Parts: sequence; C-alpha cells; structure tokens
Amino acid sequence: MGWDDLAKLVHVLVAFGFIAGLIGRWVLLHSAARAAEVESAYQLSQAAAPFERLVIMGGNLVLPAGLLTAWAQDYPWLGLTTGWMLVSVVILLTIIPLVPLVFLPRGRVFEAAMASARAAGTVTPELRAAFADPMVAFAHWYELTAVGIVVALMVLKPF
Repeated sequence: MGWDDLAKLVHVLVAFGFIAGLIGRWVLLHSAARAAEVESAYQLSQAAAPFERLVIMGGNLVLPAGLLTAWAQDYPWLGLTTGWMLVSVVILLTIIPLVPLVFLPRGRVFEAAMASARAAGTVTPELRAAFADPMVAFAHWYELTAVGIVVALMVLKPF
C-alpha cells in the first residue's frame, strides 16, 4: 500500500465517521423530540453527544484529509481544477457557517429549555419549541443533503 492509498483510506474513514455522526445524532435527537417524558428526552439528547463529537471531528478533518489525498495522488492544485472535487469543496465549505450562525446559538437556547423542563419535571412548551426549531431543522437537513451530494460526487466523479 502506497502513501496515496493510505491517505485515501484515512479520508474515507473520516468521512464514514462524519456521516455516522450525522445520522446517529439525527436519529437520537428526533427520538428525543418525540419523547413524552422530560427525562427520556434528556437521556436521548445526551446519548447523541458521542455522535455530535463524530460530526465535529469528522467535519474538521474530512476536507484536509481529502486535500491531502488529492496531493498524495498528484492532482494539480490539490484537485481543485477537477470539477467534482472543486464542487465538493465548495459544498463542504458552505456547511461551516452553520456552526456559529445556527448550531451554537440555538444549542444554548435548547440547553436552557432542557434545564428548565427538567427542573419543572415535564416537557415544557419551550423545550418542544427548541426541539422543533425550524432553523435547526433546516440546518440539519442542509448538512445531510450537502454531505450526500458530496458522497455522490466522490463516487460518480461526473465531471
């Protein structure tokens, strides 16, 4: 196995972790939002934490690993002159602003709503609203869709 194969393997493993994190987080938070009891919602939301860490780590590493792979495979300009690679990079970069603009501030609102609901011993309207936040739902769907498109581009290499 050459250096280029090792770089590709690392890139694929990071991508698998990133995607597993996205899906695992989504499934657990979706289940938490439907929970009738606040402690069940809390436990499910806490169970999503390891998946969130996979999203954070994978999100931070997938692009550098991909560029390293392109470099190891001798693509000129780290592959950015290849259409599908350039489009993939651009799509991945559009996910980054979601963190400071949506996930962090709305996450603080969610945490406060969860703490209040737990103190009250019931799922409150504020917690339901935090779970149903349309901006967070949009951001999660955008993230999943963008990553799905990038995976399709990597597999199909259409241009």
